Amino acid sequence: MKRVVLLVLMAVVGAVMLYLSRFWIFDLWGRPGLFGIQELRPNGGLLARWLRGTPFAPFELLIWATGVFLILTYLQKFIDFLTQPNAPEEETTDD
Repeated sequence: MKRVVLLVLMAVVGAVMLYLSRFWIFDLWGRPGLFGIQELRPNGGLLARWLRGTPFAPFELLIWATGVFLILTYLQKFIDFLTQPNAPEEETTDD
């Protein structure tokens, strides 16, 4: 069961990261936006929209790739922390 939960978590994180990028190709909700929020338009590309008008706009893909790498790295560390077996108790000897 734990493995299924972790796989669903990774799928959700992957979908969110894909939606933030320019590579989102799905049109899953209407024009008003997801849950009526206008900022969540169906065509994705939020990072490009956030960087528009800034000096960082030409580096949108590099920023996205770096962010994905960092997010996946720390998510893996978090999952490893949750799934590690309990550390064995230290044995004490009375001499």
